[in-house]
Amino acid sequence: SPSDALTLKPSGFCNVRVNSDSYTTLLHYRYPRSKGYERYVLSFRESVQQKIKIDDLTIKVLASIGSPGSEKKVNKDAMRELLEINGYVYKRERDLDLHIFSDGSGKDSILVLDNELALYRTTLQDVAMRKSPTVKEMVSIRNAIKILKDTDVVVSRREETVRAVQQACMKTLDFHHEKEDIEAMGKDGMAALDNGYADGVVEILRLYEEILNYGPLPNSLALPHCHMAGALDRKTSGEVAYGPVLVYNMMYNKLSLTDDVVGVRDTDKIETLHAISRGEGDAGVEGPEVFNKLTAIYLESATRSGGIYRLIS
Repeated sequence: SPSDALTLKPSGFCNVRVNSDSYTTLLHYRYPRSKGYERYVLSFRESVQQKIKIDDLTIKVLASIGSPGSEKKVNKDAMRELLEINGYVYKRERDLDLHIFSDGSGKDSILVLDNELALYRTTLQDVAMRKSPTVKEMVSIRNAIKILKDTDVVVSRREETVRAVQQACMKTLDFHHEKEDIEAMGKDGMAALDNGYADGVVEILRLYEEILNYGPLPNSLALPHCHMAGALDRKTSGEVAYGPVLVYNMMYNKLSLTDDVVGVRDTDKIETLHAISRGEGDAGVEGPEVFNKLTAIYLESATRSGGIYRLIS
């Protein structure tokens, strides 16, 4: 039965964390209570979208962390979103911004939202005393020792904390899916392309890029007004390369997929890739068929891969 962290949301939703032997998932319930809870479980597509969001937020936070003692400010907005996804509850205590996750054991996971991003495993009162002590608390020798040394209750700091929260967020998602889930993605991508809905096309492409482990192309290969991504490869010479490469020209609503491997220093192939983005030259697969090809590539790889995306045959 739904248990553990129950968090009421101002938007009219609550999150319920459910544990099982195989995985942990996060269910969303809509209320008011007078009508009872309406169970809403994240679909596979929504889980992938959530993973993309979690990864993007993690990158933002990590990029904002400066060296120890620097004045660089951590991206608190992105960190707050990560914590909310994981079911942490915000509480202002003394002059501290705290985010708390309780598992009912008596000792909570408490993150202090400042540049150190220290994650404590203790009580709220203990964190408040250590981080923002009163004069009365400081006169105690025992408390003074706790204030000066917190290694007994600090689980992680800075980048390590961010990675821990990211991994905890991932455990709330279920990536089991069927062949029909992937085919439905492709159909939605085709519809978006047919209607000239660029944002919809990019949204579906990002889903495919996530499950296929395609990454954005570097600036040396990228073009303005184009969404470009590919599978990271490496030539025998050691040169970084990409292939297959997805190219979606948002200005002209043109979608292409090339099987060629393009090196970051291969000027001829780079020019060919840029020509394809302009609608000049043969990409191999173009238009709506790109989504069918991406589906086929994924389904073929999913049957022999052991990644987080689990195809139910």
